[in-house]
Amino acid sequence: MADILDILDIEQPGGSEINRDTIIHGDKVKKKYVTAKAVKRPEGMHREVFALLYNDSNKDLPPLLPTDTGKAYKQTKAKLGMRKVRKWTWAPFTNPARKDNAVFYHWKRVSDETKEYPFAQFNKQVSIPSYSESEYNQFLKSEDWSQAETDHLMDLCQRFDLRFIIIHDRWDRAAFRDRSIEDLKERYYGICATLSKVKTNPWSNLTTTVNGEKRIYHYDAEHERKRKEQLRRLFDRTQEQIDEEQMLIAELKKIEARKREREKKTQDLQKLISRADSGNIASNNHATNNMDTSNNTGNVSLNIARRHDRKLHKKKLSSQQRPIRAVETTVEWSGIKFPEARGAGVWLRSQRMKLPPGVGQRKTKTIEQELRLMNIDIAPTPTEAICKHFNELRSDLALVLDLRSALVPCEFELQALRHQYEVLNPGKTLTIPASICNGPENEAKPTLEIIDVVGSPSALNNTI
Repeated sequence: MADILDILDIEQPGGSEINRDTIIHGDKVKKKYVTAKAVKRPEGMHREVFALLYNDSNKDLPPLLPTDTGKAYKQTKAKLGMRKVRKWTWAPFTNPARKDNAVFYHWKRVSDETKEYPFAQFNKQVSIPSYSESEYNQFLKSEDWSQAETDHLMDLCQRFDLRFIIIHDRWDRAAFRDRSIEDLKERYYGICATLSKVKTNPWSNLTTTVNGEKRIYHYDAEHERKRKEQLRRLFDRTQEQIDEEQMLIAELKKIEARKREREKKTQDLQKLISRADSGNIASNNHATNNMDTSNNTGNVSLNIARRHDRKLHKKKLSSQQRPIRAVETTVEWSGIKFPEARGAGVWLRSQRMKLPPGVGQRKTKTIEQELRLMNIDIAPTPTEAICKHFNELRSDLALVLDLRSALVPCEFELQALRHQYEVLNPGKTLTIPASICNGPENEAKPTLEIIDVVGSPSALNNTI
């Protein structure tokens, strides 16, 4: 019956329907909790703005007027009641900071009539030193300053509270010669320093105490003049001078960059040379060790003597090595280090002639090309002796290629220095010793090619 009433949209009678819940629970009424639908905040609206919007579910609405009814730590600004307000009056007043006894008017409470003008406390006076006639003649007399000029300066300092720009403007140039601001400051601070030494005055604010030691302020007039002169020159620069300075700074950066690059190349060359020397030492030591092992049947005392001689030989060779300009580091042999075949099982001797993966492909092709030029097979028969000598040959070839690549920029620098010398000294030629030349191909180039020392090292300016 209930379904039919629902379909026909007819109200059901007041009597409750008999079902399982009514039979079990009896007269207990089940409470139904209705949850209000939450309104979704529009996209782009801030949360604080959305909270201010009015809705029926919001019971704590914001007030229309600002109120402060809660009891907090702050006091109420105004307590309005039925009491009588304090009386205000339009009253005259005088400022103690003024010496002309001028009278002004303002509103103030009747109860504050006896109080002093509150803004008079901000009238801070600078204490200026004073001196007597005898003190001036004994301590302050100067050949460059007369007593009248000094008195006039101290009077202006008292009137204008040490504002030396105004003091310089009000200086009496009709009665005294013109003085700069630095001269006025130097004279004033000199008087203060002298009087601080000879007597203790409460006005002396130029003395400070550091760790119990009394220090007096010293004004450096010469430094101040130089500082202002430098600022004046900096301000008076023309646009051409500014552009020239920027250009010089850029050229200085280029020169410093080339210098660092030159030093780096020099260090690399020194490392290569030292590595070559250390390689020769290692080969000599290796040969000496082989000879010692072949003569193991000798006397024990003879072996001890040989070891002692070998140690002396090592010390002598290490002392004869060329000095390195760079920071001392552990120098390793720059040749090719072939790995030893220690794999388990059977292995081929030709694996000992295989170049390690650390050697680049370009260097590998260059070594093979050098071997072809010497009519040497790049894959010879791998006997014991051939493997050893072939690896040593390729290691020496790698070192020669490194030295050759390091020699090219050195030769270029020599030629650049020679051309620079010829440009600075016309008619003269710088002779490069043959000991540092690579060969006859590095003959003197014509003087028509002049190196531009400002540009990049690879740029040549051909001028006539």
